[in-house]
Amino acid sequence: MGVSADHQATLEAWKKANPIKHTLLSDFRRQMLPSWGAMVTDEKSPIYRYAKRAYFIVDRNGVVKYVKVQDNPLDLLNPEEILAALKASGA
Repeated sequence: MGVSADHQATLEAWKKANPIKHTLLSDFRRQMLPSWGAMVTDEKSPIYRYAKRAYFIVDRNGVVKYVKVQDNPLDLLNPEEILAALKASGA
């Protein structure tokens, strides 16, 4: 499942243009992202309240098995790294 700070209509349009199988959720009001450490919360920052690129693996029991929060939202995680983390997590 993916979570974005984009509006739900934006996510629906993106999903139509880029067919994916997983669910996309919108946190447009930025209520969830700060609690996961996935948002810039420094009021002095020029990107205050912008979402960070973050990766979490949560197992079926709700246990967080992997966390990686990128400071630069343009930085993508290496696919091999996330696949290795997924395999190691047993999720």
